Amino acid sequence: MAHPLLVMKFGGTNMQDAQAIRHSATLAARSIREGVKVVVVVSAMAGVTNQLLRLADAAQGGDIAAANDEIALMRTRHFTAAQDLGAAPDSDTVREIRELHETLRQSIYGVYLLRELTPRSRDLIVAFGERLSAPLMALALEGQGLRAHHLTGGQAGIMTDAHFGNARPLPGSYERISDRLGGLLGAGVTPVVAGFMGETEEGAITTLGRGGTDFSATIIGKALDADEVWAWKDVDGVMSADPRVVGDARNIEVLSYGEVMELAYFGAKVLHPLAVTPLQESGIPLRVKSAADPDFPGTLVQEAPHNEAGQPVKAVTAIRRVSVINVTGAGVLGVPEVVASLFDAIARENITLLMVSQSSSMSNVSLAVQSADAARTLAALRRTVTGELRIEEQPGVAVLAIVGAGMRGQKGVAARLFGALAGDDVNILMISQGSSELNISVAIEDAQVEGATRAVHAAFRLGEPAAAAN
Repeated sequence: MAHPLLVMKFGGTNMQDAQAIRHSATLAARSIREGVKVVVVVSAMAGVTNQLLRLADAAQGGDIAAANDEIALMRTRHFTAAQDLGAAPDSDTVREIRELHETLRQSIYGVYLLRELTPRSRDLIVAFGERLSAPLMALALEGQGLRAHHLTGGQAGIMTDAHFGNARPLPGSYERISDRLGGLLGAGVTPVVAGFMGETEEGAITTLGRGGTDFSATIIGKALDADEVWAWKDVDGVMSADPRVVGDARNIEVLSYGEVMELAYFGAKVLHPLAVTPLQESGIPLRVKSAADPDFPGTLVQEAPHNEAGQPVKAVTAIRRVSVINVTGAGVLGVPEVVASLFDAIARENITLLMVSQSSSMSNVSLAVQSADAARTLAALRRTVTGELRIEEQPGVAVLAIVGAGMRGQKGVAARLFGALAGDDVNILMISQGSSELNISVAIEDAQVEGATRAVHAAFRLGEPAAAAN
């Protein structure tokens, strides 16, 4: 049997300073010493991605002094980590960090001179975070006595389309990644790949969207036909609810790909919904692991749903800062073309719809969107529709969703949900259930969301071990 192969992804908290990086390196080294081949995929140090976005905005607004101050702070932070990980002042790692910061400074100066930040420039700038953290991880692995080599996403073989800010991998990537990383693994070298980024066929740097490092890891997992992809996080695994809101939230042992996509879509910061697609195509399981407790099995994400008897629901999750857009106009909305034009206008603006519901009298369509997108949604709809339609925004909304494949064919789930909400005096603004029956979602007032989450979590007895919840 060939060596088992794991792709390990480390998030920003597990990369935030020398101590965290060293600990992450020991987690990879543990498996490598057991004869497992490992590809490491890293996020930027915690906070750096947002810092880079702030820098770019400052430069575009003409505040080059503020931008340069931030770059100096970032440089010091990365130098300190390199030094703490044992790099000498004249080492390759330190030289590379210096050169990367110089290139960043020049890119930022270019934005300042042009007072223009294109999506392409933004990607170039924001990808510096991962380009800076990868050499630090390679250094830490070498400190564990291992041979390591760091690469950008593009060098690792991730080729994407030119959708800057939200790029998708091209089909040719898989073979390329397999050649490039397979060669390193075959030579006994552990590849360290800068996550979140790829490049176009012309060599322009692209990013894979928020949460994109998970996506990098699953793309690589599929390309190398890995046994599993491990996402190391600062939590035990995927929880039944946000532990900051629900005191007795528990780790979920097994989730299907479909359930994880629903959870991610409804705001649980587990995995980027797109990160699941390469796994679905290849059937590779993903494990969410706790860096603080590496022996804990975490959450296994696999193809088949795993339903415990009497536990139709796995988790309750909520998206805050939502607005409901109500479109009203008797008779007009009965015309299919009108409804189609509404959706068309929203799609052109690239706005994600969280929920849609239409009254049977055809006089009203309600759309839930992130409040940040509300103004764009209203403008797009007003440009599209005729005068007979009224369009209003209702801000201060949250979408609460219950997720679980066990709901399929299980009676009484909706009744229990609405009973719990009624018992907590929660006013329901919108209801929607997908025919996949993996989720039921309701729009409620944002002020009520924490109480509602606790009430629903208790009603489905998600805080209890599976056997007890019957």
